[in-house]
Amino acid sequence: MVTRRNFLKKSTAVAAGAYMGSSLFYPGVAHSRRGVAPSDQLNIGLIGAKGMGWSNTRAALKIPGVNLIGLCDVDQSVIQERKGDLEKLKPGAAAKLKTYGDYRKMLDDKDIDIVIVGTPDHWHALQMIHACEAGKDVYVEKPVGNSIEECRRMVAAQKRYQRAVQVGQWQRSMNHFREAVDFVQSGQLGNIRTVKVWCYQGWMKPGPVVPDSDPPPGVDYKQWLGPAPIRPFNPSRFHFNFRWFWDYAGGLMTDWGVHLIDYALLGMKAELPKSIVGLGGRFAYPDLYEETPDTLTTLYEFENFNMVWDSAMGIDNGSYGRDHGIAFIGNNGTLVLDRMGWEVIEEKRAEKKVSKPLTERSDSGLDKHWENFVEVVKSRQFGRLNCSIEEGAHVATVAQMGNISYLTGQKLMWDKAKGRFTDEKVNQKYLEKPYHNGYKLPKV
Repeated sequence: MVTRRNFLKKSTAVAAGAYMGSSLFYPGVAHSRRGVAPSDQLNIGLIGAKGMGWSNTRAALKIPGVNLIGLCDVDQSVIQERKGDLEKLKPGAAAKLKTYGDYRKMLDDKDIDIVIVGTPDHWHALQMIHACEAGKDVYVEKPVGNSIEECRRMVAAQKRYQRAVQVGQWQRSMNHFREAVDFVQSGQLGNIRTVKVWCYQGWMKPGPVVPDSDPPPGVDYKQWLGPAPIRPFNPSRFHFNFRWFWDYAGGLMTDWGVHLIDYALLGMKAELPKSIVGLGGRFAYPDLYEETPDTLTTLYEFENFNMVWDSAMGIDNGSYGRDHGIAFIGNNGTLVLDRMGWEVIEEKRAEKKVSKPLTERSDSGLDKHWENFVEVVKSRQFGRLNCSIEEGAHVATVAQMGNISYLTGQKLMWDKAKGRFTDEKVNQKYLEKPYHNGYKLPKV
């Protein structure tokens, strides 16, 4: 039987394959195509439209032939806002848009090819796995999972259902990040002993302590909680601020950390660390409403180098005069990389000195990340994804390790052969987060 989806796959596989470039990134070509045949259309269903979910949708809709036909959110005010935004982007599209309060109903729509998962972290695993099970390709926001076990199940789901799954770590699609990694791996820095990763975010602060209240009108709070424990509604835990509560996320470590640590691991071709020590606390804002630390320093021990994670909320004065970045510290020089560019600072005592002036960013990572994803959806060449679910799960696991060390107050050792910490009490409590309210993490 020839279905719309099978026809789309077969008719575009050869053509899309001709556009492939390097294994890490290739230029998108979708923008150059003016006329798009009906068989070449791709329809999107969006789950979670408040923040990055909508940013991803805007990037996707820049590509000819990509349409938004389904939108799911637990907040009716967000749905109405996005319908207005969609009408401005594509006049007439809002009238055809189907809206949902429960994502499972949206997954039943056979006309949806791609699902965007833009919900809080505690929903990512369930929605990505269910979307794959429903035969959809998935663009899932980072971090992929809210526990190490969720990460593993998400990887298993992609393999079982053979769907294209791109993780929203869009820095992997930026030219200057690729160039910096190439330089790191060229050997010109000499032996790299330490990689520093830092995130000082002055604009990010926890919410104030306010009384619990009823959810705003139009908000399905029970659906928002999903597998998380039942707690009274509080506006300082809702929308953007979910990041600072263990029920739903993991603080700056899993928010910005997966973006930045990703490139540290990529540059060093690193697997999982041997040991982890996380130290921090609510030092800066003890009177504000949060659970995750506003200050955290984590030391990871790898085979031939150490990695240091350093994060702080509410201030911008990070290392090397940058509010975020990655520094590869070698015998001959230090390469410093952030979203704005990269440079190499000379080591004065080195025999083989190396330096390089600042190379500034030259492209939009999010747009190119989507171009990459759409081409892979059409070609079915999953190895061409700029950030596969395996890669997203790898860095999310490293970030979770840091948070687990902080929560236990222990130096943790990782058993590579068993894929577990050496402390079984830690494994039992932290490898997998419990699900509530009748939800279960699928066994894939």
